[in-house]
Amino acid sequence: MADIKNSPGPLNPQQEPQMQWRLMLAFLLMGAVLFLTPRFYKAVMPEQAKPAQTATEQAQPTATPEAAAEPAAAPQAKPTKAAAPVAAAAPETFIVDTNVYRVVLSNQGGVVRSWVLKKYKDSLGEPLELVNTDEKATQTTGYPFSLAFPKAKPSIDVNAVLYAAKPSPDGLGIDYDYSDGSVAVHKSFRFEQASYLSQVSSEVTQGGKGVENLLAWRGGIGDAAVHAHVDQGLTLFYDLAAGKLVTKAAKAAKDGPVTDYGTYSFAGVEDRYFTAVFLPRGETSFAIRTVSDNVPDQVDKIEPQPHVGAEVGGQARNEFTLFAGPKDLDLMRKVDPRLEQTVDFGRWFGWLAKPLFLAVNWINDHMTHNFGWAIVVITILINMVLLPLRLTSMKSMKKMQALKPHVDVINAKYKNVGLRDPKKQEQNQEVMELYKKHGVNPMGGCLPMVLQMPIFIAFYTVLQVAIEMRGASWLWVTDLSQPEHLFQIGGTPIRILPIAMIVAQWVMQKMTPMPVADPSQQSQQKMMQFMPLIFGFMFYGMSSGLVLYWLTSNLVGIAQQYFINKSMPLPAEASGPPSPAAKSKKPSGGKR
Repeated sequence: MADIKNSPGPLNPQQEPQMQWRLMLAFLLMGAVLFLTPRFYKAVMPEQAKPAQTATEQAQPTATPEAAAEPAAAPQAKPTKAAAPVAAAAPETFIVDTNVYRVVLSNQGGVVRSWVLKKYKDSLGEPLELVNTDEKATQTTGYPFSLAFPKAKPSIDVNAVLYAAKPSPDGLGIDYDYSDGSVAVHKSFRFEQASYLSQVSSEVTQGGKGVENLLAWRGGIGDAAVHAHVDQGLTLFYDLAAGKLVTKAAKAAKDGPVTDYGTYSFAGVEDRYFTAVFLPRGETSFAIRTVSDNVPDQVDKIEPQPHVGAEVGGQARNEFTLFAGPKDLDLMRKVDPRLEQTVDFGRWFGWLAKPLFLAVNWINDHMTHNFGWAIVVITILINMVLLPLRLTSMKSMKKMQALKPHVDVINAKYKNVGLRDPKKQEQNQEVMELYKKHGVNPMGGCLPMVLQMPIFIAFYTVLQVAIEMRGASWLWVTDLSQPEHLFQIGGTPIRILPIAMIVAQWVMQKMTPMPVADPSQQSQQKMMQFMPLIFGFMFYGMSSGLVLYWLTSNLVGIAQQYFINKSMPLPAEASGPPSPAAKSKKPSGGKR
């Protein structure tokens, strides 16, 4: 999964926590129309400008092992002693260009000014920039790896001074040192050629005494071009004592920074698809401070919004392994299995969404080598597993269809009985006894759809959070995680998959037996004719991968229904005329 390349295309809107409930409610309402109505009647970057390279830029080194390899030990350089002033004469940048990212560092503050992921594009099709590079934002928050101080601050602004830079011979690391004779600061960065892991450290002293400091990543992270990007940003940490992942949004710090301190497996900042997390070297306690930064970003340069920021550390000397990159399950599992929890498959349907993603990913890796065809294959498999239930449902509906003449006789006896008349209960009882005699479950037809609902929601979640789906193409579809964008007519997008889905669902509906036992249910049957259009309206703005799943499910359903209709004629035992006894009984009671 680490080598997946994302193509451009606008990303989905923010995955609101209420969306799963909305989908569930939609299915439940449709289920009510399908099955409860009869019973009621019966019962009552932009492109980042490349900074000028200076003499400090190094030639690219030889590739090193993948992320699975143990990260190299960070240089243990000692901080410059306060006795001798150390500083640079002029600003200069240092560029680290590896297989997976291009990082631009500056000796002015000893910070990272740009962190571009080479294998990913943002929603505008530009190389994906993890850092908020807007000038107004950086003037307010500083660049990543600026230093913050939870207690006493040094006597100088250590984020504005010019550090003396000492690049490593292989071009994959750099040490920054500054001293004014009293305040001394040392920062160290060490990167890897073919990994999203790096090593960072900071140390601050004043008058020879350590000063507690935090390494900051402020102003948000990730794809700033995606809709509602600001709302997707979170700080996060894995609490080893509680055994759980904790996340906080910018609004948690609206009244001021919020500090958490404990023994954490990792801590940092994330959006839906990307993260920068600090992993301590050893199980040592440290702090993470959540900050709300009301700043613009490099895409929306005008309107400031509350971006989330994180400050991590809290010791006089901080040493961390940093993972800055995609929330790819394979990559993160090799770093720390608990990092997998940063991919939020949902509280209620995560038990289904994650295995579903793993199955689709396995089919993509080993069979189809395309996520669109992997969705088609897994949909066919799901429908084959549900085939016995569909057969049971069809048998029940065929029997109900065969029993219709008998039910018509019962309904004729009670045609003048109002819905509120107590005699209506006798009608319901006679119908249910008839169904029971012939082994019919009137609610059996709803079971396949009920089982489809959690699968549908699980697919929706997978397409929203799995970075492997981001930018995955299929035939004419450029991004399965987005609504289809083929062409427009008069500004209205024309999408082939939803239209094909409407047609397929209409055909399947026509092929499915729909016995109507009660004249009062005629309106329900007419309403059912509009269900394909209702589904089409609901799916038109959803991700094309989700529409592909439902379209494939309908096509498989058509094939299965054709087979069922050919092989399952009406049951003979229920096709005879109604019994004379049933005709002779007439209820008393009037219309109300």
